[in-house]
Amino acid sequence: MAERNGAPEPVVREAGIGDMEAVAGIYAHYVESGVATFDEEPRSADAWRARFKESAELGLPFLVAEVGGEVAGYAGASPWKPKAAYRYTVENSVYLAPGRTGGGLGRLLMERFLRACAEAGLKQVVAVIADTPDGAQGGASRALHARLGFTEVGRMERVGYKHGMWVDTVIMQRALG
Repeated sequence: MAERNGAPEPVVREAGIGDMEAVAGIYAHYVESGVATFDEEPRSADAWRARFKESAELGLPFLVAEVGGEVAGYAGASPWKPKAAYRYTVENSVYLAPGRTGGGLGRLLMERFLRACAEAGLKQVVAVIADTPDGAQGGASRALHARLGFTEVGRMERVGYKHGMWVDTVIMQRALG
């Protein structure tokens, strides 16, 4: 494993079925502690294994970032809509383990993810980002996506209610290739 300044160098790779326990743990943190996802109950590792298998069957990217041999984040694609004409458009999900944000890992993971989407023949990536009216939620994700070439194409106000607050979603989009 490579190191930089004494710290392990992150490795981004295709996820495997064995990574889904760690993915479930990362996602559960966001379900329970914030509004980044509108899920109100964490998904089980079995549910994540099923999602991973579905992604693989559809040829959609699902990557993990490892630091020091530990899964520190993931990025995955899911179909934007079920109708066939949408088959070249996906929605992305990207989550980092608590304590792994703010150090460039999200950008590294997303850069590799976008490249994998292009290699898979996809043409558009859509991000649906939860955003609170005070800007306390969603700002870092919006900034990351903007740095990677996504543009805001819409906002839906007060479409979710979680943890005692109304939550908007910001829709951002990026063309590939």
